[in-house]
Parts: sequence; C-alpha cells; structure tokens
Amino acid sequence: MQRRKFLASAAAGAAGATVVGGPALAGGPAVPAQPAAFGRPGKNFPKVCGDLGNTNHSNLSRISKRTVHRLGGAWHTNLEGGSTAAAQQSTAVVQDGVLYVQTTQQNVFAVDGRTGAIKWKTNLGTRSTNMRGVALGEGKVFSTSGANIVYALDQKTGAVVWQKALITADEGGADSGCDPGNGQCGGLTGTLAGAVVYFDGLIYVGMQGSTGGARGRAYALNAATGEIAWTFWSAPGPGEFGHDTWAGDSWKTGGAVPWIHPAIDPELGLVYWTFSGPYPRTDGSSRAGDNLFANSIVALDAKTGRRRWHFQSVHHDIWDMDNVMAPVLIDVVVQRRKRQVVVYGSKVGMYYILDRRTGEAVHGMTERPVPQDVRQRTAPTQPFPGGAPFVPQEPRIDKATRPVPFYETGGLYTPHWDRPVIIFPGAGGGADWAHLSFNPHTGWIYVGYGLINSGYSNARDGRVNTSRPLGEYFAGGIAAVDPVTNTPVWVKDGEWSLAHGNGILTTAGRVMFQGGPDGVLHAMDDVTGDVLWSFQTGAGVHTSPIAYEIDGEQYIAVLAGGNGLPYPDIPKGDHLWAFKLGGTVAPAPAPTPPSQRNDVRAAPVTGAAARYTVTIGRIWDATRGAPGATENTVAQNAMAPQHLTIPVGATVTFVNPEGNASAHAAVSFFDDEFDTGVLMPGKSWTHTFTTPGTYFYNDAVYPQNTGKIVVS
Repeated sequence: MQRRKFLASAAAGAAGATVVGGPALAGGPAVPAQPAAFGRPGKNFPKVCGDLGNTNHSNLSRISKRTVHRLGGAWHTNLEGGSTAAAQQSTAVVQDGVLYVQTTQQNVFAVDGRTGAIKWKTNLGTRSTNMRGVALGEGKVFSTSGANIVYALDQKTGAVVWQKALITADEGGADSGCDPGNGQCGGLTGTLAGAVVYFDGLIYVGMQGSTGGARGRAYALNAATGEIAWTFWSAPGPGEFGHDTWAGDSWKTGGAVPWIHPAIDPELGLVYWTFSGPYPRTDGSSRAGDNLFANSIVALDAKTGRRRWHFQSVHHDIWDMDNVMAPVLIDVVVQRRKRQVVVYGSKVGMYYILDRRTGEAVHGMTERPVPQDVRQRTAPTQPFPGGAPFVPQEPRIDKATRPVPFYETGGLYTPHWDRPVIIFPGAGGGADWAHLSFNPHTGWIYVGYGLINSGYSNARDGRVNTSRPLGEYFAGGIAAVDPVTNTPVWVKDGEWSLAHGNGILTTAGRVMFQGGPDGVLHAMDDVTGDVLWSFQTGAGVHTSPIAYEIDGEQYIAVLAGGNGLPYPDIPKGDHLWAFKLGGTVAPAPAPTPPSQRNDVRAAPVTGAAARYTVTIGRIWDATRGAPGATENTVAQNAMAPQHLTIPVGATVTFVNPEGNASAHAAVSFFDDEFDTGVLMPGKSWTHTFTTPGTYFYNDAVYPQNTGKIVVS
C-alpha cells in the first residue's frame, strides 16, 4: 500500500499539480462498492450526470490510457445549421444507441449514436432559455421549454404525448409567485430550469429567477399524465417550516430557486435538491433571518415532497454564494465505518459531506463567527465543514484572484454596503455549477473551478451588485478531492475558468474528459490530471462529456455550444460531436478564444474624436461624441470615453471637470504606466504614452469606474 501511495503522489507532483494530501486509492480503506440501485452507466448513459447519484462515471473501459491517443472524430453534427447565435448548456443522454439532446433554440433532437444522423426533431416554441438536459422514462423524452411548459415526447417519433404549464398564477394562491407591485421583482415570475430527472413514475423539474424575486419551488410531475404530484416551496409561507426565518413578507419574493437538477437515492426514497440564494441578492436589510431554504440542500421524500432534513450552507446570504449544484451520492468508508453520503457545496470552494439519511456532517461542522454589518442584518456565524477547501477563500496576488486596486477586499463572508468590496470565492468562483465526477477506482471527486473575484455592493442607486471588476484576470483549474477526509489530493491551476457547466466524466478506462471555454476537449489521466489527448470542437464546451457503446464499440460524445459566463466572449455554436478509437473526422477550426482579462467592451473612440482627453466621473455620450453632463460615481463606465485609442507618442489629459462634486483619480493597473494623483473638481493632469500596449486604469476614489487606453 505504501508503495502505491508513494507512486501516485509522485505522479501527481510530476504533473505540475499542487499535491495537498495523500491519494484515497492508496491511503485509507478500499472504496466500497457503490449502490447498484443508482443505475451505473455502461452501454447507455441514460440521464444527465449518468446515474441517479450524479456520479458522472462510466463503466466503459475500451478507451483507456493506453488507447486514448487513437481517439478521433467519429461524426460531427451541427444541430442548428451552424448557428452561432446562442449558447448551449444541454448535456446529451443516450439509450440504445440514440442520443437525446436539446438546444437553446427550443428544439429537442434524437440523433443516431453511430452516424450522427438526426432521427427526429421537435420544436417546443420560440421563447428561449437555458436548456440543460432531458430525462428518459416510460418510452418518453421529458423536456422543459422557455415558455414554462413541460413536454413529454414519444421517444421513437418525437410526437408530443402531453404538455403541462408550470409557474402559473393558480399554483398555491395569491402568494404563488412574484408580486410586481412591491417594486422588487419587476414582474419576473421565474422560468423552468435544470435538467429533468425521471424516477419511478415521477419527473422532477426545477426553476430559476431568484435574481428577480421569483419565489422558489421544486416540482414532481406524474410521468404518465403531467399532473403535479407535489410542489415544495423553498421560501416557506405561513404555517410552513422555516417561515419564521423570513422577516415580514420577504418570503413572497424570496428567491431560493432550484436551478440545477437533484440527486435521488432509490433505497432511501429521498430526493436531494439544492436551492439558490435569497432575494434581494446582495442587500439583506429587508429580509432579516436565516432565510430558509435559500443556500440549502434539502432531502425530500421522493413520493410526497415532504422535508426529511435540510442543511443550510450560508445563512442570510448577501454574496450570491448559493452553492447550487447537482449533488453527488456516494458510499465511503470514514474511520472504518461505511457511510452513505451526499456531497454538496460549490461556490464557497469547499464541500459539505453529509449523511444521506440524517444530514449529519460526516467530518464535523463548526459555526464560526464572521465579520458583521448591522445594515445587512448579517448572520453572526457561518458553517465550516471539517477538511480543507480546494480553492483559496480570499483573494491572492499570486493567482488570477489578484484584486483590482483601490477596491476594499476580504475573504469569504466579508460584508459590503455601498462601497464595492472584492471577495473570493466570488459569485462565479469556486466550483459554481460545474458537474463533478466521483471515480470509484481512485475514490476521488473531481471538479472544475474558477478563479474569479466578484465586487459586491448593495445594488442601490445604480450600483452593480455582483460585478466582475473590469480589468481583472480570469482563470481556474481542476481539483481532486478525497471524500474520506474532505481534503484536496491535488489542485491544478490552468488558464481557463472551468466552473460554468464544464462537467467532468471519469471512466473505467482510467481516463477523464472535460472541455473548456476555448472549445478544446481534453482527455486526462485520472491519477495525475495530465493531459493525454486534446481535440478542438469549434465552440466552448459548457456541458458534460458522456460515454456510450454500440455493438461493443465505445464512444465519447459532447455538445459544444459555448456560454455567456464567466467570459462574455466565449465562442458559441451547435456542435454535437462523437469520438471513437480510429475516428477520422478532423477537428473543427479553432475559434477565437475568450479574453482572459475582463475586458472593457465599449466601442473605441479615437484620440482625435475625444480631443485626447479623458473626463473622469462622466459617462461618454456616443450620440454627441462628448462626455455626459452629470457626474456618476457608481457606474463601471464613468470614464469618458471608456475605451480610447491613440498613437504612440500621444499625450492624454485627464480631467475632473468643475461640475463634479467629488475628487477623482485615474491610475493604471497592473502595469504602473500612470497615476494622476487625486484631482479636485476643475483640476487636470497629462501623460505622454511612449510604449505600445493596452492600459487599464480605474478611479482610485470610486474604483469600479474603469477605462482602457490602447496605444498603437
């Protein structure tokens, strides 16, 4: 055993990873057999994340470390005629050699898994929304639509068998949705979201909309008829457990929506669902209390929807730290005792590993005092599990989390009010909603993470609530976590954030697969994380790869269609790919990769057009070709112009105009090209640019105000 432990640790170190702990496959007890009732995928991959436990692992082994170098394109299909207009987040599923997948354009497809030929296509309307995967059961394909309708389609023909409208005004009476009269939600009632899950005659459907004040709910529908079997309201109303954790009527627009699909334990008869943060998202002043079941995992009776237990990972959230993910169910041996656990937690960058029956923290849980702000009604403590995080929990200057200067900064649970505060993990950092994988061969959990700061304010008076500060760098990587100890085995930083749907598939061939925002699909060694094979798919990969088998031949498939987060310029498309050993279909042309720095995307203004002047604290009026007439101290684009282009040798004047009431300053970062010093109203400063380059700068007094000067 000790020899195996040494060899595995040495391999991880050679891969350039940060080795944090000893490998589970060599250190502790053997990994127990996982429950057969979850339905481990082999020939078929019948649901998103593979099985009811969401382990994203395939028992197929023909594509292995020894053979993966021979992997090539088996076929390629453009589902929407080559359109690059929409991002795609739907993970495909496979049964009996046929792939079933959705597109954002509201089409559901059945695709021949051997050839890529489309067998049928069914349109579900024109109102687009995120589509994250269908469910299969009882000879039907179950899908949501952007019009908040659930469809059951005939699996052989695509014909509509039944349809059911959800999130309707008659669900639960007058308090069923968002009240547009209260000024908080603007009329948003939410939309259906997350992959559909089928189990034992029921389908499970979630929804999104907490950022606009929709009241969260989770649905179970009769798979044969579409009738609602039960509804679980995640912002509890009067008389419901948890109602007293919401001040006044704040529960009516409480958010707490389940926007990713649940896991199901057939033997315990429980559904494990994760719920998002409360509303308003970054202003907690109107909703005193812990705000159950926001930021929680809830174990529900699969047949009745009754709560069995819950665990809240963030009390009274004001950071959009919702930890919404597809929870993973596994059996592990902890301190010589077999434990049935659920793995939960994402954005905070650490996992809460809980007993599936009781919700007990397997590695212990400590409520630690955290910084306070009485205006935000902050919770006095937050829960920290035993073990260790897999990403830093505060900004670090040696990583992409290096904060933009002049912002206040802090670690996890640092409060904010009107001044923007950068913390990490941020709203898009940690593991966010990347589908993770449990590999029974190593005993590890693999997850993609993002290294992305967020700048928080209370969103009042035009402030941005969870901005990604302009000019900051984005990155990420992959971590392998040992659930026996809840500590990372190794952590590998890379060039891309991998937390927004960049799922990981592990296989019995000891190869794992994951795609990135640049469109490259990688096959990696499951012990070291070393890249063994790569393939360009033509668009960002923000879905999970899958594995299936036809007549003894193994395939890997993935939908590559891009995304809008965390990079606004991720290449989009409609590429459905399958790969096999000896495949001859060539890779797609490489698209332009996203910018790894959060760019200023305002239209460029020439130096001559701006009179070689930047007016600080004003927004550029493109119609007039001049700075705006009023001061702005909260907008990110209050540099006029925000994007200036000049030739080498040009001199630029920075001015704080007399009409402003506040002091301002423009300082370049991270290259120290210029610093105006503090300019009082009516004062100016000049600088001559002698070196070509792109120079980001912000206002040292109001740091969210950011500009860019391109010198060529």
